Amino acid sequence: MLPAPRPWSRSPAARDLVLALLLTAVAAAPGTSGVWVELGELPVRPPDALGVALVLGQSLPLVLRRSHPAVCLALVGAAFAGHQALGYAPTAAGLGLHLALFAAGAHLRRHRRATAAAAAAGYLVLVVALRAVGSPAGVLELLMFLPVLAAFWAAGAWVRSRRGAQAALRAAEAAAAVAEERARIARELHDVVSHHVTAMVVQAEAMRFLVERQPERVAAGLGVIGETGRSAMTDLRDLLGALHGAGDPARDPAVGSLVDLVDRGRAAGLSVDLRESGSATAGPAGVELAVYRVVQESLTNAVKHAPGAGTVVRVDRGPREVVVEVSTTAVGRPRRGWARSGRGLVGLEERVGFVGGRFAAGPEPDGGFAVRAWIPSGAGRG
Repeated sequence: MLPAPRPWSRSPAARDLVLALLLTAVAAAPGTSGVWVELGELPVRPPDALGVALVLGQSLPLVLRRSHPAVCLALVGAAFAGHQALGYAPTAAGLGLHLALFAAGAHLRRHRRATAAAAAAGYLVLVVALRAVGSPAGVLELLMFLPVLAAFWAAGAWVRSRRGAQAALRAAEAAAAVAEERARIARELHDVVSHHVTAMVVQAEAMRFLVERQPERVAAGLGVIGETGRSAMTDLRDLLGALHGAGDPARDPAVGSLVDLVDRGRAAGLSVDLRESGSATAGPAGVELAVYRVVQESLTNAVKHAPGAGTVVRVDRGPREVVVEVSTTAVGRPRRGWARSGRGLVGLEERVGFVGGRFAAGPEPDGGFAVRAWIPSGAGRG
């Protein structure tokens, strides 16, 4: 969808037109003649059509000061020089030269040095012309006005540099946001895919033994595998929808209930006991997702490293934080890899830290393993 067009009154071209017309009106107002810069101190020439045209030439081209700053400066500079050299009474339109120099310094993109050199050369030509028509002002006196004009160009160049620095900062922030989003996508895909695939692998291996020993349970086991696969497809579809911006961004549709998550763990061979206390409250976006992922990753690790072990999932929802603990009692000798390492646990620590929480995971004295997270709920703050 194309962005809504900017209102005409707020467009840069409209503001430049207003500035040009306003300066023209001030220059034409009674009593403003002779109140601006007069370089040559020449005898005042009575106003005529040429004088009016030169006044308009110093103000109206400002409508181009952003779109065509070099053209604007050339037109205004030529009109200013002609107005001064012919001895017309100075008007407020002379301010147009200062504004054109500022605009060139701020908005000119190409040939900046050449334009600045041409502007300085044009002013030197004006000095020579003023002396040639009999100006009583000395050359040094006339040249003293040049630094004033250069200051307006420099001010515009400073604004341009500031604008460039801000643009670079915004680009860096956008790149950082893209990198963060990519990391989030990687964590989400790991959490969703690894959990379901691990459960399906364990269930499929169990079916090999049931075929020979308890064939009557094969159909039920295959049904569990199918249900796990369908859940995986649903979660992936919802995750992709969330990544494409569908739905409410504050709620991740890939998050299911903890009860369903525990049921899947039980279907994969774990003896899981879910203990919840407290009630969910409205909190910052990402809190419920973090709680869900901590439990999901912990159960996935238990299925991989301690199949058949007793696992307790505790979720205590307090007024200020949610405490999540998943502890597993090892059965016999722990499998290799049962340690606080791997992409899953590292991703969990990053996720919990992102919402301002604390995370801990490691072996227990009895040989088991526990994952704990303290996640601010946002309730009671204020």
